[in-house]
Parts: sequence; structure tokens; C-alpha cells
Amino acid sequence: MSQTTASIAQGVAPPAPTSRRAGFRLPVLATQLLILAVLFGAWEAGVHSGAVSGFLFGSPAGVLQAAWKMTVSGELWEHANYTLWASAAGFVVGTILGTAPGLALWYSPYGAKVVEPFLVAINSVPKIAFAPLVILWFGTGLISKVALSISLTSIVALLAAFQAAKDTDPDIQKMLVSLGATKRQIFTKVVVPSALPAIISTFRINIGFALVGTVVGEFISSRYGLGHVIFVASSLYDLNTVWVGIFSLMLLGFVLYAGVDIAEKRLLRWKDQTYATQFKL
Repeated sequence: MSQTTASIAQGVAPPAPTSRRAGFRLPVLATQLLILAVLFGAWEAGVHSGAVSGFLFGSPAGVLQAAWKMTVSGELWEHANYTLWASAAGFVVGTILGTAPGLALWYSPYGAKVVEPFLVAINSVPKIAFAPLVILWFGTGLISKVALSISLTSIVALLAAFQAAKDTDPDIQKMLVSLGATKRQIFTKVVVPSALPAIISTFRINIGFALVGTVVGEFISSRYGLGHVIFVASSLYDLNTVWVGIFSLMLLGFVLYAGVDIAEKRLLRWKDQTYATQFKL
């Protein structure tokens, strides 16, 4: 009888198998930095060797020079701050305006059936098509950028909240009804907590939509913002500055994503923040 079989027969957990493939592994951050170093190093080497066109693709050294110049002059912070606040405002307002009605539709199945085709129709239209109208209605200032972000984020948040509310476990709802719970109690104690994980997951998607709405508005008409920087630089074939704008947008995405993580930890204290499945192969 093997050691594992004997352990199972005695009711003792078998010892964890030692992986033959286990070896030295770099920390996650070190691995990520190594990947970036390889990618940018290959990019720079390709430009110097002539294999990659610096005119069409720029170069890491040129991007750093452009970023440093814009940082020292304060131009980069001014444009990034404009885009950040417009995107954050559009994200927050759009998410609230979408989530609240989406959850409220749970109260009226009849109303939900009436409204659902209209929601699907609106969602099927690319929101960017409304950009010229939004610019005409709200002007070329900050409000139009926020309005575009709201138009993109609100419908996504509404559909996600509505679907999450519909997916609430019906057995739990029936049990609470049998115990004499009111509809309001079921909504606040079961529906909303059950829908929160799906809603917060949608927050991460809406971060991208909020940035898209703001940047598109800045493309069409604006004097400030990273979208304006990218549009003007691309018109002048200044690819290094274009990359500065793109990388800055990535950093803004990380900032907003970190805000969502903080909100998730506060709203879902009961949820295990670690991965559900972690296997050591």
C-alpha cells in the first residue's frame, strides 16, 4: 500500500506533491518590468538599426524627450488633468444614472418588459454617433466631454444592473416572502447585495468607456485634453508626442482602476478579495 493510499485510509490528508518543475521565479513586478524593458529595448534597437521607421513609429528616446519637455512646461499635467476630471465626472454620473434605474426596474417586471427593447435599441447604436449632436447641444467646453462620457457609461451600467437584479436567486426571494418580508426588504437585503459584484465589475468596463467619450469629444473640438494633444500631434506627424498622449491615457486608466478597487474593497467587505481558484501545478 502506497503512502498516499495509507494516508487516505487513515483519514489523514496526503502530503502535497512536490512539483519537479518548481524553480526560481522572478517576482511579478520584476517580470512585468523585464517585459517592458525588452519591448522598449527592441523598439529602440529597431529604430537605430533602420528596421523600424522612427518617422512612422517614433522611438522610446524621442517619447521620453517629448514627455520631459511637456512635463517641465506643465503642458502635460494641464491636459491630463482636464481629461482626468472629465472622464471621472462622466464615469461617476453615468454610472449612478444607469445603475439606479437598472436596479429599480426589478420592482416592475411589466415596466422592465416595456423598456427593455428600447434599451437594447439604444445600446446597439454606437454612442460616438451622438458626438456631433452633443457638441452642438453643450458646446465645445468641458460639459460636452462629460456628457459624452455619461452617454457611453450610463447605458452600460443600466443594462448590467438590470441583468444582475434579474439574476438574483429566486429561491432566496421566495423564502423571504414566506417569512413575511416586504418587497422593499427583499430589494435592500437580497437584490442589491447580490447585484453589487456584477455592478462593480461593470465599473471597470465603464472606465474605458468614460475615457473614450472624453477623448472623442477632445478629438472633435477642444483646446485642452490628451485627446487634443494626440489629434494635433498626429496632424503634425509628431509620433513621439502621440505616444506621450497614449501612455498618459494608460496611466489615467490605472488611476481610475485603482479608484474602483478601493470602492470594491469598501462596498464588498464580505467578499474574498483573493482569486477563487489558485492551483499550484
